Amino acid sequence: MNPPPDDRDDTPRVIHEFKFSHVTTGRYLPTPGKAPGWPFAEIGHWKMDVDGSADDWVRELADWRREHLVRIGYDDANYRRPELQWAQRNFVHAQMMVEDRYFYDPVAGRYTVDRYLDDLEARFGGIDSVLIWFVYPNIGVDDRNKTDLAFDLPGGLEGLRSAVDDFHRRGVRVFLPTMPWDHGTRPPEENDWRTMAGLVEAVGADGVNGDTYNGVPRAFFDACDAVGHPVVLQPESTISAEEQLIWNVQSWGKKAPNEAIPPVAKFKWLEPRHMINYENRWGRDRNHDLQYIFFNGIGYNAWENVWGIWNQFTPRDAESLRRIARIERRFAPAMVSMDWRPYERTLQAGVFASRFPVEAYTVWTVVNRNEYIIDGEQLAVPHAEGTRYYDLWNGVALKPRMEEGRAVLGMALEGRGFGAVLALRAGASVDGLDDFLADMRAAAATPLASLSSTWRSLPQRQVPIARTLPQSSPPHGMVPVPGGVFDFVVGGVEIEGQTWEGNDVQYPWESSPRRGHRHRMPIEPFHIDRTPVTNAQFAVFLAESGWAPADEHHFLRHWRNGKPPAGWENKPVTWVALEDARAYAAWAGKRLPHEWEWQYAAQGGDGRHYPWGDDWRDDRVPMPNRGRTLRAPADVDAFLAAASPFGVLDLVGNVWQWTDEYEDEHTRSAILRGGSSYQPQTSHWYFPQAYRLDQHGKYLLMAPCKDRSGCIGFRCVVDAA
Repeated sequence: MNPPPDDRDDTPRVIHEFKFSHVTTGRYLPTPGKAPGWPFAEIGHWKMDVDGSADDWVRELADWRREHLVRIGYDDANYRRPELQWAQRNFVHAQMMVEDRYFYDPVAGRYTVDRYLDDLEARFGGIDSVLIWFVYPNIGVDDRNKTDLAFDLPGGLEGLRSAVDDFHRRGVRVFLPTMPWDHGTRPPEENDWRTMAGLVEAVGADGVNGDTYNGVPRAFFDACDAVGHPVVLQPESTISAEEQLIWNVQSWGKKAPNEAIPPVAKFKWLEPRHMINYENRWGRDRNHDLQYIFFNGIGYNAWENVWGIWNQFTPRDAESLRRIARIERRFAPAMVSMDWRPYERTLQAGVFASRFPVEAYTVWTVVNRNEYIIDGEQLAVPHAEGTRYYDLWNGVALKPRMEEGRAVLGMALEGRGFGAVLALRAGASVDGLDDFLADMRAAAATPLASLSSTWRSLPQRQVPIARTLPQSSPPHGMVPVPGGVFDFVVGGVEIEGQTWEGNDVQYPWESSPRRGHRHRMPIEPFHIDRTPVTNAQFAVFLAESGWAPADEHHFLRHWRNGKPPAGWENKPVTWVALEDARAYAAWAGKRLPHEWEWQYAAQGGDGRHYPWGDDWRDDRVPMPNRGRTLRAPADVDAFLAAASPFGVLDLVGNVWQWTDEYEDEHTRSAILRGGSSYQPQTSHWYFPQAYRLDQHGKYLLMAPCKDRSGCIGFRCVVDAA
């Protein structure tokens, strides 16, 4: 390994020769002028002469590509299949949560695909494909498996098919997810690939996204072909076995090194028609992401609703993506040119360009890695008589300076900005070029630097719970909870999101959502159900109220012929949505508890971890269910010794219990308390339990058909006089 350059030595050092064997397992190729192992981003990157080594670098890298394609037995047949070539124009992709209120209107009870797409078009120019995500993070709250949850969407598969049709009407392709880690919930009837082939055929989807896959196995590709429904496979993680490039004609890219010299995507170099949608779900400043995709001529995963946490584009990044996508879509044939070249020679330090030639024209994409404006001559390219040049980013014709058979092209590049040049060969034309240039010229009138790059979390609102008619003594089956001052201390157990702002929920006294919460607050006296509502009590409610939910899917799924199974009368009622629980409470003259009321009733004033004390006791909760299917809950009064300081029973470890609802502009969620006995095994991605009284679960809400669960019940409260 060569040593790093000494900052005290001004002698230029350029690396022209090194082997490429070390890149065959990575995502990105080493940059020219960089010796493997140099910490050049930290020391002396300003001495790296990219232009001085780029030609040698590209020449050797082309040799490596030819050899490597032979080593993997490469066959490009799938990239030539007409029904799969749409992937080569899939520049802006989005993972979308079905719980997003722009996609589904829970009040009207209908899909609103146009609203969802109109919003994206207004903010960053729209998308070319969407991943409809209906699984994580709710999977594992009960035994429904990853495919069951598709059937539980509003309208079932017919409803999902209608949403897919709406996307297709707008020219947007649709992916559905699969994941290899779901082996703790209900076993499916068939293997994963046959199940997915049936699902994509039933709803007319165009692709399969492989969650956590380092290359989706060929079995999925062949299974879909076998039913006459070929699909584009899209692994979430970087392809690990290069042979999978043959049938994975698209993939996600992740964590491109943010260094002074932009990296080259390995799989784009191996197969220029392979579409990568770069993903950085938690990124708040996406400038590097966008420079990386533009430099490589690839696409982006415009993912903003991340498991119900809203990570919206800043105005600057949104407008950057709009202009990038506009150029890539207009010149899509060039972006998959077999002759593309990264690290085209440039004239300014810190400015990098890639060349994408096709027969009629050549496009150069340009990125300025400097923080300041670079104005002046940027490129010197071979000139052919009659060639016309255009600054695509600014929408104007260029008048090059001719020098020794080269056209020297100048333009201004914003700090951390972008540029693009078109060389149109003599006699060639591009349909709609004048209109395109006019659009880009109008956009360029607003400099990116004038747009905000400040990220802000999305405010949440707690859905109000109306007080009940106060009662001086507790109704039958309820216990009194006296008022007091309470240190409400609780944290969300979400698997992802770490401690970033925007995670979990925002209580009325907080300025933004966050995972950890502490608030000293007065508690008004109230009465609370001693146990969760039972199946027998819910049966009385149905008989006397005539309640029939508008959305009946999975309503009391465990009942038989309109009645609870024999022996289940004293067990907590489940398979009831938040709306069903509220209907019962209203009928009974009660309401659902605020979360802090539930916790105070369970914890008292001493901050204990469990209703009975600080130490966990296996003998005070139902035995954990680590099987793949649900079993009956315990009776609500089965563990009398587990009572809270106020005598409240069945608070922890039997079934989750509904409390408060929160909403922001895009997502609704409910806070669940107490955990359940169900503990699906084999993966850490399942909905996490929260048995401690200083923990809660956040459950995303879409519609009753999907929200109902065999592991969620409820109890009620009444305000005290």
